[in-house]
Formats: sequence, structure tokens, C-alpha cells
Amino acid sequence: MLSLIVFLPLVGVLLCALLPQRFDFAAKWIALVTTVANFGLAAWMFIAYGRGEGILLEKQILWIPQIDVYYHLGLDGLSFPLLVLSTLLFVLAVVASWKIDIKPRLYFAMLLLLSLGLNGVFSALDLVLFYVFWEIVLVPMFFLISQWGGLRRRYAAMKFFLYTFLGSVFMLVGIVALHHFTGSFNMIELRELAPAFFAGDGSLWSLQWWIFLAFFLGLAVKVPIFPLHTWLPDAHVQAPTAASVLLAGVMLKMGTYAFLRISVPILPDAFQTWQLTLGILGVVSILYGAIVAFAQTDIKKLVAYSSVSHMGFAMVGIASGTAVGFNAAMAVNISHGLTTSMLFFLVGMIYERTKTLKIAELSGIAAQMPRFAGFFCFAAFASMGLPLLSGFVGEFLAVLAAWQSPVLPPIITILTGIGILCGGAYMLWLLQRSIFGNPSALVEGKKDLNLREISVLTPLAILVVVIGVYWHSLLQYTDPFALNLVKLIGG
Repeated sequence: MLSLIVFLPLVGVLLCALLPQRFDFAAKWIALVTTVANFGLAAWMFIAYGRGEGILLEKQILWIPQIDVYYHLGLDGLSFPLLVLSTLLFVLAVVASWKIDIKPRLYFAMLLLLSLGLNGVFSALDLVLFYVFWEIVLVPMFFLISQWGGLRRRYAAMKFFLYTFLGSVFMLVGIVALHHFTGSFNMIELRELAPAFFAGDGSLWSLQWWIFLAFFLGLAVKVPIFPLHTWLPDAHVQAPTAASVLLAGVMLKMGTYAFLRISVPILPDAFQTWQLTLGILGVVSILYGAIVAFAQTDIKKLVAYSSVSHMGFAMVGIASGTAVGFNAAMAVNISHGLTTSMLFFLVGMIYERTKTLKIAELSGIAAQMPRFAGFFCFAAFASMGLPLLSGFVGEFLAVLAAWQSPVLPPIITILTGIGILCGGAYMLWLLQRSIFGNPSALVEGKKDLNLREISVLTPLAILVVVIGVYWHSLLQYTDPFALNLVKLIGG
């Protein structure tokens, strides 16, 4: 079943490729059927098996016997929620892309190929297989930005590819080093083999420290952590709406996911040496992203910088080294995937109507488009961490984890709390400038959200409320993994 979820999008890719040119319009239906089936299977598996502990739905077949590489898949409380989030967002991305008429076969084929790569990343338990899926993700996102993006799309696509590919090369060095010293690519086995081999060897400049650095450089670009974030605003601004949604909603989670899957449990001594550094970089990302977001005049770039700030909360949670912090990182991953996807969908919808992203030219939306304004205010409040909405869960847990951590100093907790205030400030400033006031010339006379657009936003809004009100709906899945991870690192 898990293999079917991973590779079902490949069937859709092949069908799109085989379509005669005169049937281009059918590509969106192929993509919709494929992604709905994928999400339905993932959701059913999550309901049936998601509460189990340890590795679930595991499949292991020898793939490359000469170097002991396995086709090894499995899910747990870390990856299962992300897999379901990914499959849901791809359904909504296809619906939101319904009007695409430029090379539709290639466009929807690239969406489906991206789905294959992301599903594989969250399912793979062999480092070589993981790396293959990790690299697959780069190709369709590069084409989505370069072919269907804005005026500077080729520059943004090349910058995205070079940054993330260079980071991946460092990660590959770390993978090879781990195999050289332990003889295994199995992520589960490496939790015991690597700490035993490197026992007590996580100090500064030690071998384990350098391997952790190699993984850090590959993963920090993906999160992204300051100062390795500069590719993100350009990619977001130039990407088409669906690509922006998937980039923020799913792809950024690859970095924090891999920290929790690989770096922390496999290299625990080095992680303890790195904890303070990760905490400092996390809080710098929070404050830097919020301050720069406040200075933006482009609504899409503001939301892009808000992602840098929000993912900083996940890094502070990871840096704490506590079960509360690991739960915080996973809650931020899911909530940010929901709220920022809503914001990027809404930004795309207003751009379709006004052909501008300038905040100063979008005033008075509420008077002309009340349904749009309602969803936008809701997404903004969730993004800024308003209680009873999902954003509050991860941010509250991150602050609590920073306070409880024996490694992070109190100033990290204080600055993390200030970061929450900064997030509220730039979002309220955005609402004041764009939603309220008298309608601008570009907003005047524009139609409100239609049924298709409302159907894209409503599932996300429902999940934001469910998680925000009933925290257990998410934490019951993530907490067993978090507690086990604390045991693995000797906490």
C-alpha cells in the first residue's frame, strides 16, 4: 500500500506523457483523479494504522546487493502526518491550477512527479533511496518555476536549483561517510550503529561533528535557516501559485524532517554539541524573517519571508532536545503547511483578478470581496499564532521547550516570544493595508471567490481549527516518536 502511494503519481505522469496534443485538457483530469486516489489511500492508511508505535507498513527488499542498498519504506509518527499533508495539498494544487492552459500536459506531469518525490522522501528508510527521492524533487520544481513563473522565473529557478543541489552534495558526503564507518545505509540500524561507533566523539571538530556539519549544510538550505535562505523569496515570488503552495507547504518540511529522522537520532553526540548553535540560528531566523517581512511591499514576498520566520520556531524546538520541542517542530511543520498554503492560494487568487502583488495597490478588498477577506483574515490570524488556531500549538510548544531546555539560555526563550509578537505585527500591518480601507482602482469591481476557490480553502481552514482546538488530534501521532527520540539521544 505504501509503495502504491509513492508510485501512483508515476502512472499519472505516464498517462499525461502519452496524451495526444489535442487532448491536452484531459491532463488536469488525470492529475485530479491520481491525486485524489493518492490522498484517499493515504488518509485511509492514516486512520487505520496511524496510532501505532514504531515503524508502520514497513517494506524492505534488497535493491543493490553489491553495496547493501535496500528498497526500504516505512512510516511513523514523524512521517505519517507529513505524507497525508502532502497528498492533500497536491489535490488542492491541482484544483487551484484548473485554468492552466500553457503546456498543460507538462505542467500536470511535473506536479505529479513532484508528488512522487515528496512521498518518497517521507517514506524512505534507506539513505540511498532517501537521497534519490530527495533529488527527484528538484527537477519538477525547477521546471514549474522556470516554465510557468513570473518575469524573472529563469533566474529564480536557477538560483533555487543551485542552492538546493549544492546543499544536497554536502548531504551525500555525509551519507557516504556514515556508510564508510558503519557499513549500513539503513536509517533504523544507524540509530544504534553510528552512536556505538562514534561513542563519546561528538565534540567540536570531531569526526561525528564534521558528518553532522555535512548534513546540516544540506538540510539548512531546505528549511531554510538564515543565512542560507536567500533563494526562497525569489523562488516564491516567481513561482506559479501551486508551486509556491507546495514549496512552502511541503518542500520546506523536508529539512526539519531530515533533522529529526537522520541528524538527531543517528549523530546524537554531535547534535548535543550543535544544540546551542541550532537554537541561535533558529531564533535569528525567526526575528530576521519577521523584520524583513515587515519591510516588504510585495504581498507574496512578505508571505515568503514569514516562512523563514515560522520555520525558525521548528529549529528552536529541535535545538531544545526535549520531547516538547520535537513535538513543537512537528506541529509547526503541519500548521505552517496549512496556514501558509492558504495564504499563497489567496495571493494567487487576488493576482488572477488584479495582476498585481503590490500591497499599496490592493487596499479595500473587504468592501469588494468579503468572502476573500474573511478567508485571508482567518489565514493571517492562524499564521500569527492566535489561540484556538493551529499556529498557536507549535509556537507555544517551541517557547515552552526553549524554557525547559537545559542547553538553551533564557535569552533564546525571550527572543522566541518576541518573534511571536513580530509575527502578529507584520500580519496586522498587511491586513490594515490590503483588506481594509477604501477599494483601490485595481480592486474595484472585482468578483469574490467562486465555488472552486472556496473548495480549495475550506479543507485547510477546517484542519487549522481542529488542530488548534483539539491539540490531541495531532500530538497523539507525533508524541510517541518525540518520546522515543529523547531516549535515543540520551535525554
